[in-house]
Amino acid sequence: MNALPTTVVADQSGHIIDWPEIKAAGRSGRLIIPIAPGLLIPLPEGSTLYLLPHRRAIGFGNAGMQESGKKYSAVAAFLPPGYVALSLAAYKSEKNAPPLPLFCYCAICWYKGKFHVPAIRIDHDPKHDPACFDMKKVNMEINRWLRKHPKNRLVSHHGLNCVRKYGCPNAANLFLKRWEAPIAVSNACNAACKGCISKQKSGSVQASQERIDFIPTVDEIVEIAVPHLEKAPRAMISFGQGCEGEPLLRGELIESAIREIRRKTKRGTIHINTNGSFPEIVKRLAHAGLDSIRISLNSSQHDLYSAYYRCRNYSFDDVLRTFSVAQKAGLWISVNYLTFPGTTDDITEVTSFKKLIHKYKPHMIQWRNLNIDPEWYINTTEQACTGTSATPIGLDVLISQIRKQFPKIRHGYFNPPVRHL
Repeated sequence: MNALPTTVVADQSGHIIDWPEIKAAGRSGRLIIPIAPGLLIPLPEGSTLYLLPHRRAIGFGNAGMQESGKKYSAVAAFLPPGYVALSLAAYKSEKNAPPLPLFCYCAICWYKGKFHVPAIRIDHDPKHDPACFDMKKVNMEINRWLRKHPKNRLVSHHGLNCVRKYGCPNAANLFLKRWEAPIAVSNACNAACKGCISKQKSGSVQASQERIDFIPTVDEIVEIAVPHLEKAPRAMISFGQGCEGEPLLRGELIESAIREIRRKTKRGTIHINTNGSFPEIVKRLAHAGLDSIRISLNSSQHDLYSAYYRCRNYSFDDVLRTFSVAQKAGLWISVNYLTFPGTTDDITEVTSFKKLIHKYKPHMIQWRNLNIDPEWYINTTEQACTGTSATPIGLDVLISQIRKQFPKIRHGYFNPPVRHL
């Protein structure tokens, strides 16, 4: 009989050790449940382990659920791109514990002599794998670009901020002349997402990235977009990055840029990552030459979506109209589905999401972990979670069901190129 996975904790010196007599637990919403060995994979290369201060680990002993003492803290894993966390770290917060930074806190355990996590790899595209990046070469290319384009603020922003300060793989790929390249355009947003990674209120959690502080010109966009689309393998440029607000607020700028780009080259994919708040702007961008769109959702239910996105000057109905506009315009449609175990796989959300898929027929679902303190998210959204079931079905079960029910849908994490001319 195989041993069960055991709990992982950190001592006061930060050393991570296992707690061999206590079986590992994970979090699904507010439920604390044992981690099933069948959900485990070895800790992926490129993962990061986090000690969770002011939070005691929870596991299961012979007498039931058990907390670690004050000498030990809970531990979580942050997974590399392409992996979906099936269960979050189980812990008990101390009174007045500050919110955790904006990461996903996947459960981690000790199993068969090594660290394991309850997760699946949803996308095997290597374009964000650390092994694919020679940072010496990337930095040489950044310097070369800065000399060649000294007045282009996008070159400076993506090189000095996105690559060197934050390690953004997409931005690094811009300078390596391959795959998807970012084009940040918006310093404003019409949502106040609870887990926004580029802007947070003072006194709250710290944003993961600084937002772009200027609006580029059409010439600045075209100067880097056209050479990339003409020469890069699997060429793609995308508006809407983690280092900016909502790109549709710069709809006229993007429309003009797309028209100018398409006058110069027909090659490569022009893409936008968006909250989908302005369907009429999306219609204009499609007419100008936009190829694909990724629309972000934390939920397909109005109240739960609104509780997290906290929309300003748009509504969830506008997002649904954007799906319809994109469908009629023939755009490649991806859903950027921000997953949270216990909420995304609740039967009410599952039923609602399947209806959205059936109606709007997206080409792809990008399964992405929601980066947020689990308790902060639950406290924010629980009033909107009406009609929830006692036991979620599991994200692995949800993904399997959608694969069977909608066999034509692609599942992944990264934006795929859809135009190869």
